[in-house]
Amino acid sequence: MTKGYIFDLDGTIYLDDDIIPGVPEAIQELKNRGDKVVFLTNKSIARRTDYVTKLNGLGIEVELDEVINSNYITAHYLKNEMSAGDTAYVIGEQPLFDELLEAGIELASEAANATHVVLGWDRQFTYVKLNDAFQAWRNGAEIIATNPDRTCPVQGGEIPDCGAMIGALEGATGQPVKQITGKPSSLMSDYVLENVLKLNADQCYMVGDRLETDIRMANEAGIHSVLVMTGITTPAMLEKAADRPAFVLESVKDIASL
Repeated sequence: MTKGYIFDLDGTIYLDDDIIPGVPEAIQELKNRGDKVVFLTNKSIARRTDYVTKLNGLGIEVELDEVINSNYITAHYLKNEMSAGDTAYVIGEQPLFDELLEAGIELASEAANATHVVLGWDRQFTYVKLNDAFQAWRNGAEIIATNPDRTCPVQGGEIPDCGAMIGALEGATGQPVKQITGKPSSLMSDYVLENVLKLNADQCYMVGDRLETDIRMANEAGIHSVLVMTGITTPAMLEKAADRPAFVLESVKDIASL
């Protein structure tokens, strides 16, 4: 029976620009035996085409339809939610703007008049942007975030991610964002199962390094959850975790043994 494997990227497949040893060989082994593979990332600061280029450069052969990012799911969500005349004010980096525009999402010329606010990871985040989003919210805009990740794993540690932007706006509004489109949202798991892998949840494995996104999404969707210990999660974090993986592996290099 064909199985589907959904792989997180940062901390699971690579760290920064360094491939985790044994990963390309393990991915190729899955494909050689006829299993389906898709890469799924919450990171909003790169385009899907950028990930294809990076993965191919790291020795993993991948096509565009095998890579889904939170920008793509955000655009898919907005296309279903926005009406004629609606506009989105976006906090994020150029790849998020590019992929929303490519999907036909109308961007706001004036933040205060936007019907939707999209929060993505923004390494040039400022008080002005925060205030713009806050004023849009005061005028009734719906708040959407690409992902809830507080940090992103890098070589030698972590750096703040989109969760920091969410925290700033929630601190001002006193209310949680209405919708998170990336992991652990069912928007992402449903899209991948129904439109990419085209398999039942119990035929699939979600492989990632983060308990509150990768593992939680898999468990809630009925996908087999696989934690790898190459990224954010430490043994101490795993020991007290509320989100428990079905399997724990040292690395993706061991994935074929499941």
